[in-house]
Amino acid sequence: MAQQFVQTKITGGKVVVFLKPTCPYCVMAQRVLSQYKLKPGYVEYADISGHPDMDKIQDYFMELTGARTVPRVFIGGKCVGGGSDVADLHESGELKNMLRSIGALQ
Repeated sequence: MAQQFVQTKITGGKVVVFLKPTCPYCVMAQRVLSQYKLKPGYVEYADISGHPDMDKIQDYFMELTGARTVPRVFIGGKCVGGGSDVADLHESGELKNMLRSIGALQ
């Protein structure tokens, strides 16, 4: 169930941020992404904090990405890391290129 939940979200060539609203790194990732003009439907914020399979979802993140922490940010189905990673990608200009490559920018 947890694997299916994650896989369903990350397919389809968009930006998906798995998060918990009280997590400062999740807020950081959202803040960085909010600086881009993204086309409608190209970004999804999936709050897992109240999900009945939250622990299993985070275990699957470990299996899939090497870390079970949130946020887990996926761009075009590929995990780019967490909040600090997204901020670093933004600073280097690489995030913009990644978003452009999936057609997410307006």
